[in-house]
Amino acid sequence: MPSWFIRAFRYIRSRLRSFGCAVTGMGVLYRETPNSKIYVVATLGAAALAAWLDASPGEWMALALAAGIVWSTEAMNSALEYLADAAVPEWNEKIRKAKDTAAAAVLCAAIAAILVALIVFLPKLL
Repeated sequence: MPSWFIRAFRYIRSRLRSFGCAVTGMGVLYRETPNSKIYVVATLGAAALAAWLDASPGEWMALALAAGIVWSTEAMNSALEYLADAAVPEWNEKIRKAKDTAAAAVLCAAIAAILVALIVFLPKLL
């Protein structure tokens, strides 16, 4: 078998494994993060409302990006919390500040997503 084929096969296999880890992480995020249930309802609700109100492709894009940013910041917040708890199990003021700041990033993303939803949906509903 040519060496380029073996290298390509190994590369593809490593990418598939990486994708599998990401899917596993999504499962952890959903099962172990209480706010994820809220995000599921909000994401599905926004998608249903966008479909019902016949959102434009640009509006769909804005809504998808806003939801993706909220999900991504929540995932990073959770990852930071897991790492912090593993590295420093006892209470630590700097760890608390790091966790609170990461949670603030999620809050900022959620507020921005709400603003996007208002910009997209309010004119259609009024």
